[in-house]
Amino acid sequence: MENSKKILVVEDDPGLQKQMKWSFEDFEVFIAGDRKEALKIITKNQPPVVTVDLGLPPDPQGSTEGLATVEDILSIAPHTKVIVVSGNHDRANAVQAVASGAYDFYQKPIDSELLNQIITRAYHVYELEEDNRRLTMEQLDMPMEGMIASSPQMQAVCLRVEKVAPSDATVLLLGDSGTGKEVCARALHGKNPSISGRFVAINCAAIPENLLESELFGYEKGAFTGATKTTQGKIEYAEGGTLFLDEMGELPMALQAKLLRFLQERVIERIGGREEIPVNVRVICATHQDLEDKISKHEFREDLYYRINEIPIKIPPLKDREGDVLLLARSFFDQMNKDQNKKLKGFTKDALTAIDAHEWPGNVRELKNRIKRAVIMADGKQISAADLELESPEKSNSKNSFDLREVRETAERQVIMKALNHTNGKVSPAAELLGVSRPTLYDLMQKLNINV
Repeated sequence: MENSKKILVVEDDPGLQKQMKWSFEDFEVFIAGDRKEALKIITKNQPPVVTVDLGLPPDPQGSTEGLATVEDILSIAPHTKVIVVSGNHDRANAVQAVASGAYDFYQKPIDSELLNQIITRAYHVYELEEDNRRLTMEQLDMPMEGMIASSPQMQAVCLRVEKVAPSDATVLLLGDSGTGKEVCARALHGKNPSISGRFVAINCAAIPENLLESELFGYEKGAFTGATKTTQGKIEYAEGGTLFLDEMGELPMALQAKLLRFLQERVIERIGGREEIPVNVRVICATHQDLEDKISKHEFREDLYYRINEIPIKIPPLKDREGDVLLLARSFFDQMNKDQNKKLKGFTKDALTAIDAHEWPGNVRELKNRIKRAVIMADGKQISAADLELESPEKSNSKNSFDLREVRETAERQVIMKALNHTNGKVSPAAELLGVSRPTLYDLMQKLNINV
């Protein structure tokens, strides 16, 4: 029975329960009389197809409980194909359920043969989508391990990383704090087939100036008080691998000259030593500062800047990555929910609105920390805007552009990406939210090069 086709029938009428159970001979049928029982079966048995009667207790004459059941099922198992069963007078609510993510609806009285065809088709669609998801995961060659992104801005960054990684060029990663510069650096390291050594990272701002030189270049025994043995620096330790110098703009001027000589000659001298030591490493630098401005203030060497800036890669802030924030939020939620041993059911609508509207000055790091805190502290079944300590204002974006076509396309892209993220990538409910037909939305997505 483990490999049989499963279907859940959510129906409170015993007569209809029996009729529908015997109508689906090719399925293993589960029966639930209310929302609570239905959610237990969903969690335990994970049926691919579910039928839900909108008139469930305690609101058998209305549709509030049925619609809430549909919403809860899709929050637990978003890929489930939910078929709403309604009376002839309840067509509007059935359409509303489809707009919220249900697969289809069917109106009473029950015609077993026709309903069976709808359910069989839904099951086949579910199987095709599962196969597609599996094949996508098997064939996906992520350009940046650890990077979760779908925006065109980050796809361009990933493509640049792919091109640069196999070379030995020195790369300068530019971007605000928390945007993922170290993730990019690790991708450049991991994607270079000629590198066999380790990835060594050092934060130039986190080490006191009087210790930074010895950390980078090492020292000989007796070079200074406390130097009881010869010690390799981080540059030597990265032999055959990658040296990642984070917060490069904080490097003291005296060390900048010494680092420049290493980059030009690929040799170092330990503190207190006289011997030149050749080192073969790939160097990647990163900073959130404007190095050209620091050069103009005589705070950074111009010759060093041109040496480390062979290939610059600019990483955009999270607020400028179209559609990525909700994608990242869901990914972090899944991770934290598991790590913290919680059983939360996702985000409320106000939380999604708040996440999408927030500017995220701390970028990905801020997003991850807020979601971790919310998962730990949440009292309800879902993460709310209050749990995230965010307000949910309407987001208004305006650009200083007089190109009408550019403004229109930008606005269309933003609202379509927002709708798709609110519906977890489902095109039909996104079209309903946008007030357009499904074919129209597909045409717009193709024109704007938006992929689900």
